[in-house]
Amino acid sequence: MAEPNFSWIYIIIFLAIPLARIIPRLLAKRGIGKSFIRPQQSKPFEPSFVKPSEEPKSEYFEPRTDPSKPQSKNDLVLGALNRGSKSFESIQKNTGLDTQDLNDILEYLENNGLLKVVHKQGMFGPKTELLPTDKGFKEYYS
Repeated sequence: MAEPNFSWIYIIIFLAIPLARIIPRLLAKRGIGKSFIRPQQSKPFEPSFVKPSEEPKSEYFEPRTDPSKPQSKNDLVLGALNRGSKSFESIQKNTGLDTQDLNDILEYLENNGLLKVVHKQGMFGPKTELLPTDKGFKEYYS
């Protein structure tokens, strides 16, 4: 008597099911099958509209700056540090300061304990990270 051949089950389990999940994603990424993308559903019991009198709440704390009060260059650099810039180049790009001014400001902040310099060994050689201290954080947001 011949034994039944159930090898087709392995094809379904190991090929068909993963491909059924991968193919719609690939088609949606290429823009071919937009019907495959499921729209994001809003959370239940939450209105999807905002009343005109209410402003949407921000997740992040933004410091309130008075437009009549100009910010100093030290405050600009501290702000860039507190927003996550860790390298000299990214701080320079965010603040628009020239190299010598930024170097002087960073030395001043480091000497006053508002900034901590950390030397690390990166994948492509040594790298330097500039991190604000607690004192620098309080100084900027006060």
